[in-house]
Order: sequence, then C-alpha cells, then structure tokens
Amino acid sequence: MMTPENAPACKDMNQEDPFGADPGLFADADSGLPTDTDSDLPADMDRGPSAHMDSDFSAETDSDLPIDPGSDLSADSEDSGDDREDAEAGDRFSFIISPEEEGQRIDKILAARIPGQSRSYLKRLIKEECIRVSGKAVKPSAGAAAGEEVTVLLPVRMLPDILPENIPLDILYEDRDVLVINKPKDMVVHPAAGHYTGTLVNAVLWHCGDSLSGINGVLRPGIVHRIDKDTTGSIIVCKNDAAHRSIADQLACHSIVRKYHAIVLGNIKEDTLTISEPIGRDPSDRKKMAVRPDGKRAVTHVRVLERFGDYTLIECRLETGRTHQIRVHMAWCRHPLLGDTVYGSKKKSPFVTYGQCLHASILGFVHPVTGDYIETEAPLPAYFRKILDHLRLRSN
Repeated sequence: MMTPENAPACKDMNQEDPFGADPGLFADADSGLPTDTDSDLPADMDRGPSAHMDSDFSAETDSDLPIDPGSDLSADSEDSGDDREDAEAGDRFSFIISPEEEGQRIDKILAARIPGQSRSYLKRLIKEECIRVSGKAVKPSAGAAAGEEVTVLLPVRMLPDILPENIPLDILYEDRDVLVINKPKDMVVHPAAGHYTGTLVNAVLWHCGDSLSGINGVLRPGIVHRIDKDTTGSIIVCKNDAAHRSIADQLACHSIVRKYHAIVLGNIKEDTLTISEPIGRDPSDRKKMAVRPDGKRAVTHVRVLERFGDYTLIECRLETGRTHQIRVHMAWCRHPLLGDTVYGSKKKSPFVTYGQCLHASILGFVHPVTGDYIETEAPLPAYFRKILDHLRLRSN
C-alpha cells in the first residue's frame, strides 16, 4: 500500500506517469504448467481501419455517474463504475425469447423462467408494466416471438432475503470506512437474477454486518463499482454512505486509478497505445457490448509488458469504466483477451483460464475521511502466473 502526499481528490493522479514502475510483480510465480501447450491461435492481427489509437494519454473527463444499479448486465460487468441507469428498488434483468418459447403466452414463459412465483402474481406485474416485451407493455395473454427481449423488474417484495455467508475474503486494505478485496474467479459481485447466494455481497455481509453503505439498496450494500464474475482482483466496498458518496464522486471524475493485467492474443507492435472508442449495447446481441458511434465515451490506455510471439502481456489503465470495456476494446482492435469466448475466439483455449485472462491489479483512491491517497495491489492469481511461466519457458 502506497500513500503519496498531497494527492488531489478529483484529478487524474496517474496522468504524468500513466503506468509507473512495476518491479517484481511476477517474482513469486508458480512453476506449475497449464494443461495443453500447443497453440493454434493467430499471431499478428490487424486492427480495423477506423482505429483511434495514439501514445498520448488523454486527461479529458466527462460527468457520467458511477455504477449501474439497474443494468441487466449487473452480475457480469468488467468495471462498471461510470455506467448508470435509473436506480429503482428491486432487481432488473432481461432475457431473449428462445425459438422453443415462440408462440407461448408471456405469463407462461415468465412462470417457467422465474421459479417460485405464481402465475397470477406475474400477471399482476405485467399489468403494472413491471414486465415489458421489446420495451412495450403487453397483456399476460400476449404471444411471444423468438428473439424478442423481455425486461423484468422484480419489486423488492419479491426478492429473496440476501443473507450473510461465511465465505473467506482476501482483504487488501480495511478501516472503518472502506474495504478493498481481492475477488477470486467465478464470484459474482452482488446478487442478481440467478445469483442470490455465494456472491461478494453475501461474504461482505458476514464480515461487516450492518456496517455497509445503503445507497445502492438491499441487493448491493456497500457496492460502488464491480468487476466481471470471471475477472479477478481489486474491488472497493464502502462501509457507510459518506464513504460511498466520496468514492462515487471519484469514479465520476475518473480520479480513481484502475490498472488491469491481461494476456491477449497476437503480437501488439506498439509499446503504448490509447483506445478511445465509444461503447454501447451490441445491436445484434443485447447481452453484449460493442464499439458503436452512438455509445458512451470509453478510453483505455494500454502498455505492453511482455511479448510472447502469438500472445502479449499488457497493462490496461481505465480512464472510464464502461461495461466490459477492456474486453470490448481489445477485441475491437483484433487482440481479444485469452479465454474470452464472448468477445474473442470460440476455439478451445490451450490454457486453463476459467474465462477471460484479466486481473484488476492496482486500485488507487483518495480516502473519503483522511484525504490520504491509498493504493493497493492484488497479486496475480495462480492460473495467471502458470500461463506466464509457460509462455516464458516457451519463448526461451
């Protein structure tokens, strides 16, 4: 943990030296090797013709607010500290009507999709317009067409109790106001549809009890930003509303330092580059994000750490925090993350990655009470170190 003096509360403290030195990060790497060692993945991949990349690190900011409490991507979001929709009490999610469900009544589909809720109660929610099809209110008897999107807002009265669970936490920093945790793989940050147990929130409730901010409601106590289920690393939890507001303000003005390590496909030729491309919903798949001209401003600063021929180890510094930002940006420039089957290659990975090879390593912020700058570093997980060990051995 580092505490530089006189760090301003709302200024990009990483601007002059966007990445800084990182000696010894991999010094304690495991010597174990991943399973399959043969790679048929592509080497140098060209970026699209409209790429906007440069070596200058922009200090421009915008006024987007942190976290997205209403998003249907809320259980799986890379570092959603800037995206925000209307914060309504309850749990919002969406799904796409499958070909097998086509022609069925919408209330019947919902009864199958949401176990434990009576069909009559779901009918009432449809009439209250808590459930919409393709953005429009419908009748319970309405038939559904394959490919239509159903959006559901479950009121708090329908939500299960979110209970404390004795799940071990890897704590990087803690005091009476904030908690920084090294999140493992395969853990959802907060409860959402289909994930009401085993989440980071369940673990934090056990650890902190009632000492958590309540700004984001009963499903997200203490949560001010989040990372993907299969992304590891640093995430901050706020223990009171004053701390929550302070961290949220820092996220909004992009003064929080967020650095990720990732292994990507292909050989990135540039030593440093900036990807400044707007991100929005993928028009062909609402569960994904995409680079699109009408999207929200998104900026990722990339620095190459090591090259392994057909793979590259990079450090990404987020200037903004859009949903799946690093994954979308790197896939867009033809260097998708190793193991990312959503935005990258559908081929079976030659390595055991358990999802995308992405780790939130550095988190730096101004303490909401003391004003000191706090920076934590989450060590690389074992699987990540094993892959690097193998790539280094192969390169020698």
